[in-house]
Amino acid sequence: MKALVTGASGPRLESVAEPRPRPDQALVEVRAIAVNRGELALMGQLPAGSRLGWDVAGTVLRAAADGSGPPAGTRVTALADRDGWAERVAVSPTRLAPVPDSVDWPAAAALPVAGLTALYALEYAGVLLGRTVLVTGAGGGVGRTLVQLAAAAGADVLAQVGSPGRAEGLRALGARSVTTYDETDADAVNGEPVDVLLDSSGGQVLNRAFRRLRPGGTLVAYGNTAREELRLTVDWGHARPGLHIRYLHLFDELTRRTPAGDLTALVRLVTTGRLAPQLASVGSWIDPGPALDALRDRKANGKVVLTL
Repeated sequence: MKALVTGASGPRLESVAEPRPRPDQALVEVRAIAVNRGELALMGQLPAGSRLGWDVAGTVLRAAADGSGPPAGTRVTALADRDGWAERVAVSPTRLAPVPDSVDWPAAAALPVAGLTALYALEYAGVLLGRTVLVTGAGGGVGRTLVQLAAAAGADVLAQVGSPGRAEGLRALGARSVTTYDETDADAVNGEPVDVLLDSSGGQVLNRAFRRLRPGGTLVAYGNTAREELRLTVDWGHARPGLHIRYLHLFDELTRRTPAGDLTALVRLVTTGRLAPQLASVGSWIDPGPALDALRDRKANGKVVLTL
């Protein structure tokens, strides 16, 4: 079968061995895959020929031999074990969820990493009703999901993005205010106090946003796209008694969770119209370069998906 593997100048299609599912794994025929910034980073770290891919959507070709999970023929979204960019993949039923016909393949593929990261970040944030929530990195796939879910939970959502173009559509998704990081207006930079900060940017973006947290507030950091060290103010804790700080790493989180039920909940939100998967672009895996470049250059407002 064919799979996208790492190469000197980016991922390339190559023949690889067919998956051999364990008794507790289903065999899935992949129809669409999504790309995450973490995979872009791995491309430069792994040897040539290495497998990639977490987000997949497709059809169960063969159900798990142990009887767990959905039967053959079921449409699913799934979280693969870094081998999902392939025509077929073996996936544990604990990491997949059925998808109705009303959800197309690209939308289904966009859900796992972005949706689960947002869901768990908001769980750590606690009750959101009536609270002010600031989302940095709001223009990406996780950020746009956070804006929607936080607004649906009753939060007053403020969004920050890296450039005006990244702000597209965020107000319609539920953000009351959308500003850029280099905004010079004092009210936009230092702005109103917030109860919750959800950050993927790190570095100076997090440093500045952190100063807006109220005493008793909560910071949930789930990334560091700036790849910078974090330096907080000297009084970072003294000025904010009761402050909660949590770092979320999805794949560490999955060592303590079974995400199938959470994926099912995300699918239900999509089918009932309460969550819209944010697709920045949908292309073919035969020529993934332009889509990956858009994601790398932060020109993709949402998820980048490739179809097979």
